[in-house]
Amino acid sequence: MDRDPGISRTLANQLLRSGTSVGANVEEAQAGQSKNDFIAKMYIACKEARETHYWLRLLADTATVTPERLTDLTEESRQLVAILTSIVKKARG
Repeated sequence: MDRDPGISRTLANQLLRSGTSVGANVEEAQAGQSKNDFIAKMYIACKEARETHYWLRLLADTATVTPERLTDLTEESRQLVAILTSIVKKARG
């Protein structure tokens, strides 16, 4: 079955947006004006990391990219979600 290049492009664009948003929100959090601002931005970064993890899994599940090529990235994104979740929980204290 031929893959629709439009679907691949859409998935790649979504991955790019969510993936780059993680770093941008972490940077914003580090310059937060208050503890609550830090927590809010780190929480957004965590949500974006979860979304990135989703897009990576979807790319593999749809065979848009072979699962083997995404194994390391998927694991790293899972670890990033865990790290950001821990930061948010500790900051909320």
